[in-house]
Amino acid sequence: SETQCNKIPGAEAGAVTCGSVLKLLNTRHNVRLHSHEVKYGSGSGQQSVTGVEVSDDANSYWRIRGKTDGSCQRGMPVKCGQAVRLTHVNTGKNLHTHHFPSPLSNNQEVSAFGDDGEGDDLDVWAVQCSGTHWKRDDAVRFKHIGTDVFLSITGEQYGHPIKGQREVHGMHSANHHNYWKAMEGVFIKPSADSTKHDEL
Repeated sequence: SETQCNKIPGAEAGAVTCGSVLKLLNTRHNVRLHSHEVKYGSGSGQQSVTGVEVSDDANSYWRIRGKTDGSCQRGMPVKCGQAVRLTHVNTGKNLHTHHFPSPLSNNQEVSAFGDDGEGDDLDVWAVQCSGTHWKRDDAVRFKHIGTDVFLSITGEQYGHPIKGQREVHGMHSANHHNYWKAMEGVFIKPSADSTKHDEL
């Protein structure tokens, strides 16, 4: 029964949960989703989103949130197909895409947008996975609700001032360039007392 499961330490450790803060690894290119206070010099001019090879960069942490506040209860496993926002922890901006060309590959630009975790409808992505819940071990896709593109990396590298970082963009085809896996992070467990809203 469910109560027995809850007594086993780590019984829920397999799922990515709402409120978790984590890094996302592109499994094809072995780089982590990253953002920083560097704006695009073209397109929207918004905060850039890139892929980085180093695993220990603090600017690669993203918080998993619901499409709206309250739609992703803290500690609850994220379902396959669920709409989420990914909020960049250090700058408070959300992973975002829109109809601007990306600077290197001319795919669709992916930026970080909003203030203190609040942006607009183009910050919403559906988690595509097989099964019921997004499991930490699974490679998943993020499909943008507003423009139908997948969060992707195809390997193009930036020069100065973010030398060696990869372009992150949106593309319409589902392929091996758009698989992501949850890596390092803080995974929030369901709390017995749902009135507690402790932030990290």
